[in-house]
Amino acid sequence: MSLSQFELDAILLSLKVAFVALCWLLPLGLALGWLLARKQFLGKSLVDALIHLPLILPPVVVGYLLLITFGRYGWLGDPLYRYFGVEFGFSWKGAVIASVIVSLPLIVRAIRQAIEQVDTKLEKAAHTLGHSPWQVFWRVTLPLAWPGVISGAVLAFARSLGEFGATITFVSSIPGETQTIPLAMYNFVEIPGMEYQAARLCVIAIAIALGSMILSNRLSKSVR
Repeated sequence: MSLSQFELDAILLSLKVAFVALCWLLPLGLALGWLLARKQFLGKSLVDALIHLPLILPPVVVGYLLLITFGRYGWLGDPLYRYFGVEFGFSWKGAVIASVIVSLPLIVRAIRQAIEQVDTKLEKAAHTLGHSPWQVFWRVTLPLAWPGVISGAVLAFARSLGEFGATITFVSSIPGETQTIPLAMYNFVEIPGMEYQAARLCVIAIAIALGSMILSNRLSKSVR
């Protein structure tokens, strides 16, 4: 089964967007997961709610909020374009932002739960041995929470691959630029007689997701 250039572009773009989004999600997820698991501060419940808001909001609402924020004439997108020449609307970079926003709750939740399961007595013992908070995190907390970090990263990666609503609302569906696998499938479904091409992309998306989950399970077992 040979893939057309149209299908190949959608697959490669999906992987590119998911990988770049994951590069942003890992540090954000680690920072926010640790903050929510280990710190008490004013407004913690509000921060937690805002992080998880994309899980319950309609994807179109998320996409619209991104559009009025990071769009060409958005309150943040306009100065970014005017002073730095950075534009997110109708670009694969905007698709990355959409993926980061909708996937962030999954990776933060997984990392937070993993860190909460780490015995704080081990961290306190490391402190008494002269380790700084940064060293305790890297040498004690993170290694013990690593299986949860891996699970969260894979979930976020898979969610990025399947992102549709926020992406199409924010950056539209432009072949070769913003048209990922879900958007390409939607395009095929709308065209009579293209059901076979949509089914092929569906099978490919399922294969990538299953491969990611299998890899996650093996890595988690190896770490444990």
